[in-house]
Amino acid sequence: MPRRSRETDAGETRCSIGRALLIVGDRWNLLILREALNGETRFSEFKDRLHVASDVLTQRLGVLVEGGVLEKRPYREAGARSRMAYHLTPAGRELVVLFGALQQWGDQHCPHPDGPLVRRGSRTSGQALRVAFVDEHGVEAPIDDVDLGAPVADATARPTA
Repeated sequence: MPRRSRETDAGETRCSIGRALLIVGDRWNLLILREALNGETRFSEFKDRLHVASDVLTQRLGVLVEGGVLEKRPYREAGARSRMAYHLTPAGRELVVLFGALQQWGDQHCPHPDGPLVRRGSRTSGQALRVAFVDEHGVEAPIDDVDLGAPVADATARPTA
């Protein structure tokens, strides 16, 4: 009997990474989210910044809305018809960690000859920031100590006497 893939479909995969990639894993989705994290909200802004075809943008925005990382809100400019803006949800704003990790990795492993274009920094302190794994006590774990496949404790298991 052939082994089933963990990625059979969105409703069946138990893999958190697989489920997340169904929403954010497309190149255009990532670029749209990058622009949204930079404050863009309007279809025309995404289209102009990304030079993406309207039909592709419409489809990708739909995936991001359905996935719960963007929400549609109506807006109306004076003398114009009502249109929809796309705003990050709280789940969408949390993707800043993903983008920070991608940026940090890119700066280190595929740097531009002129150096980074921007840096990660704290809005309040102005201090440079980096993405890291931190345990429940606030202690950073070295990358070599990180296990993305660590088993989850079975909450239903009962201790044996």
